[in-house]
Amino acid sequence: MKKLKNIDHTLLSLLAMYAVVLIAMAILNPKTYYSVLNLKAMIYVFPAFGIIAYGMMLCMISGGIDLSLVGIANLTGVVAAYILVHMGGKEAGTGAIVIAVVAALVVGALCGIFNGFMIGFLKIPAMLVTLCGLQLYTGLAMIITTGPGITGLPQSYIEIANGGIGNIPFVLPIFIIVTIVVAFILNSTTYGQKVYFLGSNEQASKYSGINNLKVTITTYMISGIFGAISGILTSSHYGSGKSNYNTSYTLLSLLIVVLGGIHPDGGKGKVAGVTISIILLQLISSAFNVMRIDTVITDMVYGIILIIALVVPIVTAKISARK
Repeated sequence: MKKLKNIDHTLLSLLAMYAVVLIAMAILNPKTYYSVLNLKAMIYVFPAFGIIAYGMMLCMISGGIDLSLVGIANLTGVVAAYILVHMGGKEAGTGAIVIAVVAALVVGALCGIFNGFMIGFLKIPAMLVTLCGLQLYTGLAMIITTGPGITGLPQSYIEIANGGIGNIPFVLPIFIIVTIVVAFILNSTTYGQKVYFLGSNEQASKYSGINNLKVTITTYMISGIFGAISGILTSSHYGSGKSNYNTSYTLLSLLIVVLGGIHPDGGKGKVAGVTISIILLQLISSAFNVMRIDTVITDMVYGIILIIALVVPIVTAKISARK
C-alpha cells in the first residue's frame, strides 16, 4: 500500500506540472505553442530521447545506470550511415536500409553486452563503466566519420524519422511499440521481476538463485538496443551520422527517469511514470523554444529540476520518519 501511495504521489506531481506548463503557455504564447505545427514538431522530437530514457530506466531499476547511451546512439547512427553510403548512398535500396538498421541494432546490443560484462563480471561501478563507455563509443564514431558527419543518405531512410501517414509521424508508433515492449518486459516476464529484485537487494537476489550476471548483461544489452533505436531515429532525422548529436540527452534522460519515479538506488519505478515524464519534458522543452530561451539556460534549468527531484523525496522521507 505504501508503494502504491508513492507511485500515486509521483503521478499527481507530474500531472500538476503538466497543468502549470499548459496554463503558463496558454497565457504567454498560446497561438504558437498550441499550433498544429508545434504539436507535430514535438511528436517528431521526443521519441529519440524518450527511448534513451527507457534504457536508462531499466538500468536504474536494476541498481545501475547507463551514461553511455548517447555515445551508443551516435555510434550506431554513424554505423548505419556508413553502411548506407557504401551501399549506394542516396540510391541505396530497401535491402541496404534493412542491413544498416540491423547492423546498428547489433552494434548497440554489443555495446550494452560489453557494459554489462564489465559491471556484472568485473564488478566495476556502473557509473564509471558507462561514463568511460560514453567516451569510447563517441571516439569510435569519430574514427569512423574522421571528423565531419557522414551525409548522402537515401530519402527512404530519412523518411523513417521525418515522414508519416497523414498527420501521424512514423516515429510515434515506433515510440508506442517500444513503450509497450518495456511495460511487458517489466510487468509480465520473470526477467522483469528479476530486474526489480536485483535492484532491491543484489545479495538477496544472488542467494535466491538468480543469475545476477545474466540479468545485468541482459539489462544493459536491452539498454544498448534502445540506444541504437534512438541513434537510427537521430541519423534519419538529421539525414547524417555524426559523433556529437544530442549531447544534452544524458542529463535529460536522467531527469526524466528521476521525475518519473525511478528510485536512484534501484528496485522501484514504473513505466507509466517515465512515459508521462517523457511527454512532460517535451512540453517544457517546447515551451522554452517558443519563448526563445537559450539552450544553456535550458540545460541549467534541467539541472536544477534534477537536483530538486533527487532532494525532495529524501527530505520528505526524513520528515515522515521523524513523525
